[in-house]
Amino acid sequence: MAGIEPQPGIMEISLYVGGKSSVEGVSNIVKLSSNENPYGPSPAAQEAVRRSLHEMHRYPPTDHAALREAIAEAHGLEADRIICGVGSDEVLQFLCHAYAGAGDEVIHTEHGFAMYRILAHAVGATPVEVPERERVVCVDSILEACTERTRLVFIANPNNPTGTMIGLSEIERLAANLPERALLVLDGAYAEYVEGYDGGAKLVHARDNVVMTRTFSKLYGLGGMRVGWGYGPREIIDVLNRIRQPFNLSGVALAAAEAAVRDSAYVEKSRSENTRLRAWLAEALAEHGVPSDASTANFVLARFADAEEAAACDTYLQGQGILVRRVTGYKLPAALRITVGDEASCRRVAHCIGLFKAGAR
Repeated sequence: MAGIEPQPGIMEISLYVGGKSSVEGVSNIVKLSSNENPYGPSPAAQEAVRRSLHEMHRYPPTDHAALREAIAEAHGLEADRIICGVGSDEVLQFLCHAYAGAGDEVIHTEHGFAMYRILAHAVGATPVEVPERERVVCVDSILEACTERTRLVFIANPNNPTGTMIGLSEIERLAANLPERALLVLDGAYAEYVEGYDGGAKLVHARDNVVMTRTFSKLYGLGGMRVGWGYGPREIIDVLNRIRQPFNLSGVALAAAEAAVRDSAYVEKSRSENTRLRAWLAEALAEHGVPSDASTANFVLARFADAEEAAACDTYLQGQGILVRRVTGYKLPAALRITVGDEASCRRVAHCIGLFKAGAR
């Protein structure tokens, strides 16, 4: 179309590809490709959705006050420093729109979440990739990459798709040494899977250059509802709310998320089962000659001899009705990311990988 051009950076974006959910001609699928809670949402969240259905003709509240209060109570936070979004992705998008643009740089790590690069391009900023150290975020590499043009630094902690994380002292060191105009964004999509980890909340309270984000899509089992949130300095949250659409979250989604975050018993049960089965799955794969880094999330990154073996194993698993995630796009061609499912799913995928390693094709 002559004369009609998208903004700079848009055409640099490669379309995001989600995990597979079906295989043609194969039934009885076990989906371990999208890091979903295999037990689904809590009964309390399901009941909240049923109760909210008769209000579907009403616009939802614009301030998300009830959900923000519930989140604040559950995590010991201040409600007026919380912003809610359509998944944590939308909060990340708000940050890019508000604080980065043409001529600015957005730092992400080598194996970090694909959306960081996409969101930087979407606002015309330059994504800057820095190397990790053995699939772990390297603070020194990030600091070396910082320039006067750095505006945002994205870190997923725990990281996706590696499952690794760095400690609070390293995060504090990073925040303390960033350029004056740069924000550190701690993406805590998998933070709830780490016992005793606050996702960076204490650091947000201590500093004015740190924002953390969280989601209801993983541990809470609400991926289909698309609810996330962010926590940061009041001044930054005020800026983000100015570009947030007033009715970005539906009433049904708000009700489900509020009930989910208040159901602490279900949260603890889901976390406990994930911890148990994650350890079992990693050990079972190791016994079959497939190592993985110690994961702190709800998946393991299974490493194979080379890209050819990983691809062959993925093909074999699909034939057995098991869907895992290829991570070639994350520069990990010799690995497969495997969601920790329920016990039957974990045993099935481990058994099939064992058969593959023994020569089945």
